[in-house]
Amino acid sequence: MAEGRLKIVVFGSFNAGKSSLIQALDPRSRHVEATSNEGATTVAFDFGRLQVRGQAVYLFGTPGQERFEFVRQILSRGMDGAIIVVDATTGVDAMTRHLYGQLKALGVPLAFMANKCDCPGAAPEAIHRDLPGETVHPISARNGENVHAALDAFVATLATR
Repeated sequence: MAEGRLKIVVFGSFNAGKSSLIQALDPRSRHVEATSNEGATTVAFDFGRLQVRGQAVYLFGTPGQERFEFVRQILSRGMDGAIIVVDATTGVDAMTRHLYGQLKALGVPLAFMANKCDCPGAAPEAIHRDLPGETVHPISARNGENVHAALDAFVATLATR
């Protein structure tokens, strides 16, 4: 993006909390969803914007279902960084590994948000063990715990590149 602006794309498995994260960061965010047998799901993308460290940060949330790969590819164009949201109650799954592999191949700066740390059975330390050497921020998008601090820390790493 242009000087003073960052495009950060938010990835993750179905129901990891991508939309909730963006809504916690920007309560005025936009969301396109549909309802299915599995419940509500993002079908296009989420969009939020906020100021972090004097920069305009534009957040684009991707759908987590495999069939929306084309949407993830479109939204990825021109991204300055990527966040992968992982459900800390279920851990690193096949979709998370797939997304991780794709983003690592692109060489994009990356951070992990271990979401749902406020829920019983959450194990953010297991995510950190499964992804050695990667930055994992424990958060709760539902109650907003640590979401701004985690984004601030990630933006700080982008500023040093």
